[in-house]
Amino acid sequence: MHAEIAGRLTGRVTKWLVLVFWLVALVVGATFGSKLTDVQNNETSSWLPATAESTQALDKLTPFYDPDTIPTVVAYERESGLTQDDIAAATEQVAEIAQLDGVEGDVVGPIPSEDGQAMQTVVTFNFGANGWMEMPAAAESLREIAQIDGVTTYITGAGGQAADASEVFEGIDGTLLYAALSVVIVILLFTYRSPVLWLLPIFSAVVALMVSQGLIYFLARDAGLTVNGQSQAILSILVIGAGTDYALLLVARYREELRRHEDRHEAMAFALHRATPAILASAATVVVGMLCLLFAEMNSTAGLGPVAAIGIGVTFLVMVTLLPALLVIVGRWVFWPRRPAFGSVEPTQSGIWARVAARIKVRPRAVWVTTTLLLAVACLGVLRLDTSGLATEDQYTTEVESIEGQQMLAEHGLVDASNTVQVVANADQADAVRQAMTGIEGVGEPSEPVVQDGVAYLEATLAGDVAAQSTFDTVEEVRDRVHAVDGAEALVGGWSAIYLDTQIAAQRDNAVIIPIILLMVLLILMALLRAVTAPLILLGTVVLSFGAAMGIATLLFEFVFGFEGTDPGFPLFAFVFLVALGIDYNIFLMTRVREETMQRGTRAGSIVALSSTGGVITSAGLVLAATFLVLGSIPLVFLAELGLTVALGILLDTMIVRSVLVTAINLDLGQRIWWPSALARQDESALTPQRDPWEVEHEAHRRPELVGD
Repeated sequence: MHAEIAGRLTGRVTKWLVLVFWLVALVVGATFGSKLTDVQNNETSSWLPATAESTQALDKLTPFYDPDTIPTVVAYERESGLTQDDIAAATEQVAEIAQLDGVEGDVVGPIPSEDGQAMQTVVTFNFGANGWMEMPAAAESLREIAQIDGVTTYITGAGGQAADASEVFEGIDGTLLYAALSVVIVILLFTYRSPVLWLLPIFSAVVALMVSQGLIYFLARDAGLTVNGQSQAILSILVIGAGTDYALLLVARYREELRRHEDRHEAMAFALHRATPAILASAATVVVGMLCLLFAEMNSTAGLGPVAAIGIGVTFLVMVTLLPALLVIVGRWVFWPRRPAFGSVEPTQSGIWARVAARIKVRPRAVWVTTTLLLAVACLGVLRLDTSGLATEDQYTTEVESIEGQQMLAEHGLVDASNTVQVVANADQADAVRQAMTGIEGVGEPSEPVVQDGVAYLEATLAGDVAAQSTFDTVEEVRDRVHAVDGAEALVGGWSAIYLDTQIAAQRDNAVIIPIILLMVLLILMALLRAVTAPLILLGTVVLSFGAAMGIATLLFEFVFGFEGTDPGFPLFAFVFLVALGIDYNIFLMTRVREETMQRGTRAGSIVALSSTGGVITSAGLVLAATFLVLGSIPLVFLAELGLTVALGILLDTMIVRSVLVTAINLDLGQRIWWPSALARQDESALTPQRDPWEVEHEAHRRPELVGD
């Protein structure tokens, strides 16, 4: 069926209809996709696990505490000691701060430190949902007010951190898109050696992104799909990278067929017929892998799944319809100056990958055993991976004001008054709960209970960084104490509790989702290759590649970049992208091996497959690795670690796992790789070249519209 579709899509009339359809879709998608930021949900509930205690506490806190409030600290420091004039000036500023837009409640302060060198003023802002986006402007207003000669001021606390985060993510989508497109264009220019050809894959990838964003906008607005800043940023990288990969595979196969067929429409029909199953399997693997994220407890992780799946689904459709239409519309000249003439020799058969295959053929078993051992040694680096989370001061790759201010307050013995533990309990046990909270190290004096509708609310400041492990230990002790109060039904929330529950949920998601993804990928490979042995081996090589990438990356994090650890959700994100995307290259290779096996046998077919696909798969790997490295341009440790690890893993997949390890195993096992299919029982030496049945039928019933160039 897909062969018939391939032929019709490349007709002289249908190619124009396909182009018009996608141009209309581009206009609609770009119009509404530009509004995607408007329907983002960056509220706490869009990130938190729904079953977490802090989430349940947040629901009960509504009568007492507005989750949209953002406590902010203005921190002052004079190393030689604050003067009375400094304190008087800060006191006068309180009234001016209270008049700022969005200020809610009283402004508290200034509160001096015991050493007399620092003080802080606490103000609470409330701009409603997504109010953190307003914090950069609010922070700038605070800076203008809090100016005292000789005194250094910092905007810190939750508000300062929100302002810094907002500035980091400001324009992130455009920055990532332009950076990704830039590196992809450079790689395509180098790969194609053509000043024109790169335009078609890039245009198709941009169409896929715009249409994806438009579709996601409607689903977010009308169907309850959760989209946040993180998922929208990753969408751009994923669509550009994967789309260019699919384009590279299709264009490479089209170039081969142009040397075999005089008519370009006919050449594209054959290219689509032979390349689409691999592209479809690749896209399906990524889509299924992303949809497995729906099993996550973390709402932010679960929300990424459908967003990424939609992006890949649309990208697949664009690359097997619009790109072929564009290629047959423009003709062979687009390959200039390396135009593939009809009847010319295919250069890949004598290229570098053909020579690599010939070297592996000599001693395949020694090659794959040695390669496996080296990758296994690289996996040992994972033993140093610390997924306990990052303290606030370790979350950025550059110095930011809110972190510097927080460190300054700690140095002078001032507790960040914006970080509190919040407890709700049954009103009749409020005093017992308050008593249970009293005397815990790192916890300030609990407030008097506020009672409403039978529920009591208590609050106490927490010493230490909001996301530090020591603070998490304090929150767990508070929970143990208040949970032990009979009849209180106490729930503990607050920012540190939220971070703690996020860590717990991420660790659970790692344990649950990774096995599900492995199972789904295995089933897809079995359906594609119609075998059991080959899919199991391929899955094993990808897991080995993932472990090696994680091991090497962990050592780089610690000893080269000086990162203090990783986010708890990092292993899952790295695994999803590396396995779902890394398996692509094995799919591209093994589908060609299977195709050639039916004519030549597995050993000869593996050499032809590596020779033919080696260059395009290497280029595809470079493209995807480069696009993920672009994430490092954002000064967040999590994204820098994710981008580096995925890029490293993809390079291992393309340069070592696919080209050396898998090829060596194929050459060693031969036909046994296809067990239990009929291919496994064939005698390689008795095989004779056969023609594709569709090709024979196509030539017998060649349609007039496919004749001539």
